[in-house]
Amino acid sequence: MYEKVSNILKIADESNTAAIAFICMDYVMARSVVYAAEATNTPAIVMLYPEHVTIQHTTGWKKYAAMVKELAGEVKVPIGLHADHDYTYEAIVNTIESGFESVMMDGSMNDLDTNIALTRKVVLKAHEMGAIVEGEIGHVGVAANADNANADLYTKPDAAEKFCREAGVDSLAISIGNAHGEYRETPHLDIRRLEEIDAATDIPLVLHGGSGIPDDQLKIAFSKGIRKFNLGTEFLGKYYNAVSAFAADNENNPDPVKIINMPEYVQTRLQPYLEERMRTLCSF
Repeated sequence: MYEKVSNILKIADESNTAAIAFICMDYVMARSVVYAAEATNTPAIVMLYPEHVTIQHTTGWKKYAAMVKELAGEVKVPIGLHADHDYTYEAIVNTIESGFESVMMDGSMNDLDTNIALTRKVVLKAHEMGAIVEGEIGHVGVAANADNANADLYTKPDAAEKFCREAGVDSLAISIGNAHGEYRETPHLDIRRLEEIDAATDIPLVLHGGSGIPDDQLKIAFSKGIRKFNLGTEFLGKYYNAVSAFAADNENNPDPVKIINMPEYVQTRLQPYLEERMRTLCSF
């Protein structure tokens, strides 16, 4: 069933765990997540990265929102819909108008006061439109640049408290040793900093850059206030591998329309991975 992300975050908080938000660039990925969630009876969030619309053109805003809500209606487990990093008021308003009730305003590349001002403007409009907003304080950088080891980018508890109070966000993405992409070395989350941020704020915390963080660290982070956990790079890699396997398995297949069998083939390979991630990491 389709459920607002705000409610899924409440469910996660009550269970002292995190819901996984999976980057899904198309129907195959989204359907795999929905049915893995159903198989494990685990609430999950289907998440769209704006560049999949604006650059890769794998979908459209309205079509994607309608697609996810239709898929969610096919199962009994709660399924949320979220739009990942966006950077302008105009873009986010368009996203909400397209059917998204959970969005992210990322102003973290700005100084704190500018980030607050930009995010606050988005929050006021989003709330007026019935949507919630995830903000970011500190900066979740790029793993390939080893940004996860750069403590200067980490979220400061006092800044997080000020940001949440003045910007009015509904959830907060933080930087505690995590980064986007593929890590060069095993990351080490700053759990003490997480505890301090959780104590200084009273909203759900979000961990980006989930691909490659050891499971034991993730479970501890979930028990210390992380309520939403983003997973993209690893999932996209699994998708690529599944498509490659289909091509290899069908290299000598003379059927001129063999491509029509690819979505089902790919989903049968993605879903076990997704089920394992949900069973291993989530404790609803």
